[in-house]
Amino acid sequence: MSIEKRNLVIMWFCNFLVGASTTMIMPFLSLYIESFGHFNDEYVQRWAGFVFGVTFLVAFFISPVWGRFGDRYGFKPILLITGYGIAASIFFMGMVHHVIGLFILRIMMGIVTGFIPTSIALISAQTPKESAGKTLGTLQMGTVSGTLFGPLIGGAMADTFGFKYTFIITSISIAIATTGVLFGIVEKRKQTSSAQEKTFSRKDVIKRIFNHRILITVMIIALLIQVANFSIQPLLALYVSQLSSAGSVALLAGMAFSATGFGNLLMTRQWGKLGDRIGHEKVLMCLLLLAAIFIIPQALAQQLWQLVIFRFLFGMAIGGMLPSITAFIRREAPLEMQGEVLGYNQSFRFLGNVVGPVLGGIVSGYSGISSVFYVTSALFILAFGILLYSIKHDHRQFKESY
Repeated sequence: MSIEKRNLVIMWFCNFLVGASTTMIMPFLSLYIESFGHFNDEYVQRWAGFVFGVTFLVAFFISPVWGRFGDRYGFKPILLITGYGIAASIFFMGMVHHVIGLFILRIMMGIVTGFIPTSIALISAQTPKESAGKTLGTLQMGTVSGTLFGPLIGGAMADTFGFKYTFIITSISIAIATTGVLFGIVEKRKQTSSAQEKTFSRKDVIKRIFNHRILITVMIIALLIQVANFSIQPLLALYVSQLSSAGSVALLAGMAFSATGFGNLLMTRQWGKLGDRIGHEKVLMCLLLLAAIFIIPQALAQQLWQLVIFRFLFGMAIGGMLPSITAFIRREAPLEMQGEVLGYNQSFRFLGNVVGPVLGGIVSGYSGISSVFYVTSALFILAFGILLYSIKHDHRQFKESY
């Protein structure tokens, strides 16, 4: 097996574990906070929101920093720091006895949540541009698989072993995977002489992003995708309860959530391969339109099975968006600054993770949960319009320059 393939296999497995670890707390977060004492429902729900959201908020500011360090010192050291950092954060989450301690540890986890974007930068740097979509799509399958099975695994482990040992077992698994990075990953860095080596300041990177319309465009699109995706997720259990009279609402909501993940898992790599052949901008435009179309019937669903089917189709569409965006950045950004550019892209995505639930809560509060699906569809159409305008503008500039 070549070094590149071995690196991809190891990072796929590690991304699976890290993706699972970041979502495994979701099924029992409120229950874990309740176990700290006798609190009313309002207190538990408020702190559950704070504890869940603070990780993404901190990561929004930190991701470009890890990307910059990776560009300068190599991505493997950053993988080790963030991997062991995540493992330590999760380990101590199982030891706390107060919600403030859990909140602080989630902040610490946000600081070291640079593992997945750094892994993307590592694999992207070693992958030829003509096959970037397929390779990055394969890597994305690891993250998707982790986030798909994370809540299921976390819930099952909590029921079997209890909260404390669930955190400890997850922490040990991530530490083992990170040790695999230590001994298994071989990073090939571009060799340049000191005279040829070019370093970019943070100002240079930001200037590059804003001077290349397509870069800032795909980052805005990444933000809109996350806002659209996360606006409905916190409300899904309530929506399922409206469609079904069965008592096991949590299980049925899990089915609806997993349907999106299975669709995502099925098509992510295929969309990447198609993007390598016909262009990632064409695939991304197609996926944005498909997502906008498949989200509408979810608002009109009268039975749970209808919702599950269209969540599956929606997952198939949304699965190829991130690999297409990453492959785009791989093509447009110089290799020496790709880690930091990908870090900024990840920051936009983390910001969407924070804004999405807030938007969904506001919209549903005013006009009901079904209206959130219509707003989500509008966001995908807006992203399509932004991308179409940017591509046409770039083509017009190209023709005028010759």
